[in-house]
Amino acid sequence: MNPQAKLIFVTSLLLGTTITISSNHWMTAWAGLEINTLAILPLISKSHHPRAIEAATKYFLTQATASALVLFSSMINAWHTGQWDITQLTHPVSCLILTSALAMKLGLAPFHFWFPEVLQGSPLTTGLLLSTVMKLPPISLLFMTSHSLNPTLLACMAILSTALGGWMGLNQTQIRKVLAFSSISHLGWMTVIITYNPKLTLLNFYMYTLITMAVFLTLNTIKVLKLSTLMTAWTKTPALNAMLLLTMLSLAGLPPLTGFIPKWLIIQELTKQDMISTAMAISLLSLLSLFFYLRLAYCATITLPPHTTNHIKQWHTNKPTNTLIAILVTLSTALLPASPLITINI
Repeated sequence: MNPQAKLIFVTSLLLGTTITISSNHWMTAWAGLEINTLAILPLISKSHHPRAIEAATKYFLTQATASALVLFSSMINAWHTGQWDITQLTHPVSCLILTSALAMKLGLAPFHFWFPEVLQGSPLTTGLLLSTVMKLPPISLLFMTSHSLNPTLLACMAILSTALGGWMGLNQTQIRKVLAFSSISHLGWMTVIITYNPKLTLLNFYMYTLITMAVFLTLNTIKVLKLSTLMTAWTKTPALNAMLLLTMLSLAGLPPLTGFIPKWLIIQELTKQDMISTAMAISLLSLLSLFFYLRLAYCATITLPPHTTNHIKQWHTNKPTNTLIAILVTLSTALLPASPLITINI
């Protein structure tokens, strides 16, 4: 892709995100979402592969439907209350339609079917944008309207997302699809707490973004897309693969690592709200996704390919590891001791 064109698309992406998260009026928020959608489409389809074109088409149709529902919801609310302010969403039908629209934007179950397909058809760098930057505008809208939304509906969608994200990721061999189902599962954790403590949702999103960036950039460095190639990639950069093991376990939320912070705080908050059954359900369902994180970690470092023939080892690269990846991996694994500083503001 032409560098100037890529610069324009990335700038538009940042512009759309900034417009949505800084707006108070529904029309400007909708305009930001539309700019975002149109800016990411060329980045998805830049390889001109049929799978990439299919992914871009699916993404466009889903996002266009969700944006229309956001507009419809805000118009119903304005019709009944005369308010176009995002924080003044009070009409129950508007709240219901908006929840569905933002769930579709995010890829939250039961509107999640498009996300693994789109991520599978995109390059790793675009997949990183789809999993992180593109989730920020809908999450910021959920954050601003969280006091108006139905907590029972959100809790049901969250538990369903965690269950489906873990369950459907078990049988995957394509790493991008595994990461897509991982994203759906994490969205469940973010959604379950948003009506009780919206700051925790944002903390979870920031932590998820940090760890996912480390994973995607590492995979992009070692040029791996499938489990079978991940098994033989350890010879390229052994140190980076060893850190990928820890980053995967952090994404799973295991205790001594950074990913444990949001899960610990969310379970604590749910217990305070007397939602012990919800906390138990979502914790047990996250064990499903732990299985495929462990499988990825195992393939990355611990196992050799189970082939009878001699497998061709890949060349060891002498290129130094990118400084950004080194910083992200360190933050993705070693931030737990700083949790008292993080919890002060929550």
